[in-house]
Amino acid sequence: MNTLQRFAFLTLSAAAAATAGLTTAAPAPAAADSRIEVSWNPPDELSEVRQAVRPQRQPPIEWLEKLAAHLRHRADQVVPAGERLQVRFTDIKLAGDYEPWHGPRFDEVRIVKDIYPPRIDLHYRLIGSDGATLREGDAKLRDPAFLSRSNANDSDSLRYEKRLLDDWLRREFGGQAARGR
Repeated sequence: MNTLQRFAFLTLSAAAAATAGLTTAAPAPAAADSRIEVSWNPPDELSEVRQAVRPQRQPPIEWLEKLAAHLRHRADQVVPAGERLQVRFTDIKLAGDYEPWHGPRFDEVRIVKDIYPPRIDLHYRLIGSDGATLREGDAKLRDPAFLSRSNANDSDSLRYEKRLLDDWLRREFGGQAARGR
């Protein structure tokens, strides 16, 4: 199934669930033995998609999968052996925004300014080796000074969002979380 088909499937699934009064979380593909599970609310419930003036060039499923893969990789380094982490992205607004009033040549240009900081809301649950919940909560990740911090990888279009996740892992789980890119 290609990316467009997956997006269409998720969108139709979310619409069907919404009409049934259910909220679904789309799972991100992961290895069956992964200790880190990442899912997200239906893309049309995310601020980045809801507030879009026009369809995005990159389908939401693509950047959601990239953020999920990044989080799985980083969290796997800091979550203690035998424990599992479940994370659900409940809302995302990527850094920057579109300013169509600059004219038609700027319709598809994402303008990154300090007034458009990245935002990620998530719910997490840390599960011990015995299956008991060790810690659970919601986090609202924000970085209003995101442009004033240096970036290790300026070519990554999700660098600000990945840094939000890295900072959260470091605060929440300590240790060597999210060092380098």
